[in-house]
Amino acid sequence: MMKTKKLVSYLGGIGLTFVLLSACGNEEASTGEKETTAVDGVDSESVEENQTIEPIAFSIMTNLHTAETPDKKIEELMEEKTGYTLDIQWVPDSNYEERLNTAFATGSFPEAVRVGFGQLNQFKDAIRSDQFWEIGPYLDQFENLSKLNKDILNNGSVDGKIYGVYQGRPLSRQGVIYRKDWADKLGLAAPETTEDYMEMVRAFTEDDPNGTGRDDTIGLADRSDLVYGGFKTVASWFGTPHEWGEKDGELLPEFMFPEFMETLDFYREMHSNGYINQDFPVTSKEDQVALLTNGTAGTYVGSMEDVTKLNNEALAQNPDVEFDVHNHVTGPNGEFAIWAIPGFSEIVMFPKSSVDSEEKLLNILGFYDQLMTPEIANIMYWGIEGEHYEVVDGKASPLTDDQQKIDREVRPYTTLEVGEPATNGRYEIYTDYEVRKKADTLILENNDYLIHNPTVTLDSDTFIRDGDRLKQMIDDATVRYILGQTDKAGFEKVVEDWKSQGGDAIIEEYNASYKDQ
Repeated sequence: MMKTKKLVSYLGGIGLTFVLLSACGNEEASTGEKETTAVDGVDSESVEENQTIEPIAFSIMTNLHTAETPDKKIEELMEEKTGYTLDIQWVPDSNYEERLNTAFATGSFPEAVRVGFGQLNQFKDAIRSDQFWEIGPYLDQFENLSKLNKDILNNGSVDGKIYGVYQGRPLSRQGVIYRKDWADKLGLAAPETTEDYMEMVRAFTEDDPNGTGRDDTIGLADRSDLVYGGFKTVASWFGTPHEWGEKDGELLPEFMFPEFMETLDFYREMHSNGYINQDFPVTSKEDQVALLTNGTAGTYVGSMEDVTKLNNEALAQNPDVEFDVHNHVTGPNGEFAIWAIPGFSEIVMFPKSSVDSEEKLLNILGFYDQLMTPEIANIMYWGIEGEHYEVVDGKASPLTDDQQKIDREVRPYTTLEVGEPATNGRYEIYTDYEVRKKADTLILENNDYLIHNPTVTLDSDTFIRDGDRLKQMIDDATVRYILGQTDKAGFEKVVEDWKSQGGDAIIEEYNASYKDQ
């Protein structure tokens, strides 16, 4: 997973903000009845025997991925089911990191705060200075929190200690979504190699796949996001490490590997030939999606789950559209691999400045324990059964195609989820769309080819202090190289600047931490 949530790059000297959006994954779920939340006495030294958790009023700060704050229908239902009174502070996702830093600087944290992985690194000093509760010793006292995946908890740990409950995510959803009707017309199969993929985007650009006789199509629709857009996935095809990799016994950043430069050359060729939207460094995800659904572009590299949304929106404009998904694209080394997140998107942490006693912490953990009951997990993720979804073959089938209704009433609350279907019993999605079923299968297959980031639990004070600024230098150089605004020597000069301005220290510190593990 990228170390920062926000990437910034430059096109023609103008700063551009890359907002990384995450989508919720769907894994196999089971059903069950709501459990009564109580401390079970596992740690008798910290909790009195037979003490039960008393619901309280408390505040939560979380990301808002929709244009407006949600209807309170789901919130009120959650309060009714749990007995807790919630003060949810909705912060637009694009401003969340800034708001979190402000809260930290001013000591104005709510009782529960959602922290992304990159921000977790930045908070390590505060964590080590005892400004957040270590919750690991308490988890086994709760019926449901004790079910959280230990490996994922450890991926979000600091010095081996657990400070938050996580929101689980599939390790890698990445692959290719492509216009199968275009491919069939041009006699193209799913791309098995990077060369095949280059031929597909060329043909989708130059060989009139839509039959209009006009130069009105491109091969790839991409966006400003260098992570969840296409770039990092294509880099995986070429065998690039994920963030950091090991060479001759030393950890080095991904951009110091030759495979990264091969990816740059590949993207530069696509851009110079017009196979990709020329303004991709300033393209939002919404505009990227529109290029697929309005018939302009033929491929989309990213989350294969997005095929459902793409198909629905495209069919509304053209009933003859047909998509397919594919993941297994090999690079020059003849092998397939794909980058992986640590198994979570964010964790929920509990600042001691606002949670001022162990009793209050346990009361709040009681709420999060209830969020892991199947009943409430499904309410947060799917909404109200009979209104927003129905159960078909043990899965959730949406009852409405009205995305505005879902955005207004349900979607914001998905950020409050704790765990994942394997641990909280949430339903997976029911679909009769065969391509989506295929996507779900390929996402599971990705687990056999994962590239992990070896620095996930390592320490670097320089990275915490200067990592964003230094990463910005590489992001800028990456975009400039793809656009043809600099050459290999120019890119390598930026790498040398990165090293001299703190990068060498990060390398040294990560390697020292790596050897200490």
